[in-house]
Amino acid sequence: MIRGTGKAWHRSRQLRHELTLPEVLLWQQLRRRGAGHNWRKQHAAGDYSLDFYCDAAKLCVEVDGEAHSRGDRPTRDAARDAWMAERGIVTLRIPAVDVLRHLDGVLRLIALRAGERAPLHHPAASDGPPPRDALGEEC
Repeated sequence: MIRGTGKAWHRSRQLRHELTLPEVLLWQQLRRRGAGHNWRKQHAAGDYSLDFYCDAAKLCVEVDGEAHSRGDRPTRDAARDAWMAERGIVTLRIPAVDVLRHLDGVLRLIALRAGERAPLHHPAASDGPPPRDALGEEC
């Protein structure tokens, strides 16, 4: 699992208690449904805090409010996404307004991306043990 610096860890801890409405709504659903995966909110990674992170899928979900389109934010976001990509993490940016208006669609998109990156059922290794029967005993 990717880890954050001390400063980012403290900032992430603080942000967990300051979620925006779209982040709260999305977190409630990810905790319940989770697209078949475990999710962390405000996870520290390097110098950054990831809104939502699934380690199994190496997927970061960022809920972007209006401020992400102003000033130097687009450039900073692009640099951050590139830093994540160098570490094998894909960033999925979702506008906050989409979370508010189309939460089910957003959840389907997240589940699709997570499933593409980390299937729920991994194929058995060819040199692994034989499969168990319905009662849990070896064949």
